[in-house]
Amino acid sequence: MLMPRQKTPALSVDLVTGGTFDLASETSERGTVICFYRGLHCPICANYLTELEKLTPEFAKRGVGTIGISSDDAERGKAMAEKISAKNLRIGYGLDLSKAREWGLFISTSRGKTSIGIEEPALFAEPGLFMVSPDQTLYYASVQTMPFVRPHFSELLAALDFAIEKNYPARGEYTGAV
Repeated sequence: MLMPRQKTPALSVDLVTGGTFDLASETSERGTVICFYRGLHCPICANYLTELEKLTPEFAKRGVGTIGISSDDAERGKAMAEKISAKNLRIGYGLDLSKAREWGLFISTSRGKTSIGIEEPALFAEPGLFMVSPDQTLYYASVQTMPFVRPHFSELLAALDFAIEKNYPARGEYTGAV
């Protein structure tokens, strides 16, 4: 299990625009929001990423980078980027499912075609949203077992404003006996 204030696993994926996202090389002043999404087959993911795309400039104003990542292949990753008209949000693809597990993501099996007529991959990761500090330690995490009921990016921005103003630390770090 990932723990707040502890180092996150290494993370490196190819980007649909070319090049590579490598968490170890991120230079954002206050860290990176990593949005793991299910894939092109998920209409909820497209809506969710569209919201993040729109708010990416707001995260950037606060010194926070953003990326959406799935286990989709390059073709499906590019199709998602086109679908959400990604201009600001980086879209990474090819997430290895063993790496998804390291991040605590749940893995699902295909149920065939989705409501939008796109075949689910045989295996794929369910959603997770993480805020990683510049030193690659975990600040915030939310992991889902289903595509529904995800954190709102506008609320994350408001929380980030509070955390910046109050110098609020990551919480949930206690690992001792209870």
